[in-house]
Amino acid sequence: MPDQSESQYAAAAHVPLIKSPGLRVPPPVHLPPDIHPLPDSITPYFVYPFTIEPHILTVESSRRTTLASHTARRESYLCAREDERERRRRDALRRVAPGFDPAAPLVPVRAEQGEVKKDVMDDLVDQLARMENGS
Repeated sequence: MPDQSESQYAAAAHVPLIKSPGLRVPPPVHLPPDIHPLPDSITPYFVYPFTIEPHILTVESSRRTTLASHTARRESYLCAREDERERRRRDALRRVAPGFDPAAPLVPVRAEQGEVKKDVMDDLVDQLARMENGS
């Protein structure tokens, strides 16, 4: 265990330090004795030219109006573009499968098996019509 009288920097105590000639310590700053962070009264600092206020307000309101109209126009353009894209997609699907509606679910419909039975009167009317066309 090292002796308590020895410092951990004892080995570096005899190393010579060389001061760079390019470095120098700046002179200390001397403040005047009558300096105050704030004056006694700050009311002279509250001078504001209110003559410029209406001009600034009109420019700002017109800028906001223009910005709102541009935003609305951009939103309507994006919505129209998305609607056109969706319409084109539905048209392409309808070309492949006519009557296809992606919004409604497809429900299978059972087809009746066999012939549809006709009424006797319908058969008679059909035979009379054929006879009239044939003669």
